[in-house]
Amino acid sequence: MGLFRRHKVWWMSLMYQGRQVRQSTETTDKRLAETILAKLRVKIAEGRFLDILEEKDRTFNEMMDRYLTEQSVTKAPASHQRDEQCLGHLRPVFGPLKLIEVTPKLLAAYKAQRRQKAKPATVNKELGLIRHAFNIAIREWEWCRDNPMRRVSLEKVRNERDRWLTPDEDTRLLTHSVPWLQDTLVFALNTGMRRGEILGLEWRAVDLNRQVLVVMKSKDGEKRTVPLNSCLVELLRHKTATNEKHSFVFTTSCGTRIDARNLTRAFYSALEKAEITNFRFHDLRHTFATRLAQAGVDLYKVQRLLGHKSPIMTQRYAHHYPESLRDGIEALDVGRGVIGVGGPNGI
Repeated sequence: MGLFRRHKVWWMSLMYQGRQVRQSTETTDKRLAETILAKLRVKIAEGRFLDILEEKDRTFNEMMDRYLTEQSVTKAPASHQRDEQCLGHLRPVFGPLKLIEVTPKLLAAYKAQRRQKAKPATVNKELGLIRHAFNIAIREWEWCRDNPMRRVSLEKVRNERDRWLTPDEDTRLLTHSVPWLQDTLVFALNTGMRRGEILGLEWRAVDLNRQVLVVMKSKDGEKRTVPLNSCLVELLRHKTATNEKHSFVFTTSCGTRIDARNLTRAFYSALEKAEITNFRFHDLRHTFATRLAQAGVDLYKVQRLLGHKSPIMTQRYAHHYPESLRDGIEALDVGRGVIGVGGPNGI
């Protein structure tokens, strides 16, 4: 272990675990460089040098490559695909940087730049991917000691979207959809299931005798049971009678799982033909919940059917359920006469 000069700056050279490592002291002062070298000797003796070595040696690309192969592949197909899409924007900016060079300042600058082109939710997904990858690199791989995303705030997202299909739009959309898409849309409108949950539904999770199905892995990673109404029971029985028994309920003509991108392409084509604007596939889930609330189904049942862990997510549909407020007002009438104009205290 020793010091040498390169362009007036002092560098340290040492052998560590069988390989040669060179690091700059980032100073032209030899005495200061000797102090830095002495501190490094202490860290090696205490076994703390590896952390510094990794975060100065590993790149952002290396971290994300390992994250994709070890972490992202365990996610739902749509989530894994989203990670890859996010990296398409992240790699050109951070890819060749060492982990220690990915600073809060750079991340904040990226956020400001992306804000000009992407929606807040999209920016947050990209920043969230970085945050999770760094957490794994710290906790499991011991590649670094600090997560720069801890000091970077996420964008404020307004997701109180309140868009659902009217009966007329419902008819037009189904009319302009190809048969396999029709089945998928009817299923979404009658279960409120997410796109990935529908495309991943297997026959082994369907019990037509009990008229229920089980979502094996929902967004929060838990199972949930979904009851089937008569419309869906008839649809599923027709599929079992006319199609070969494939693993997945909704398949291509070859019996393979329908790709989410192909579904999206067919869906937006049907929307265009039906002249329906400002509508996404996820809004079918909103339509399901809205129709339940408008029909007087209490919000607790809506919450359970949607698979929300917290009632907060379901509260967005409360304004569609005025009967819940009416019950509260009518409680004042219990046990006494109705007070109004001309009544006991009327004028």
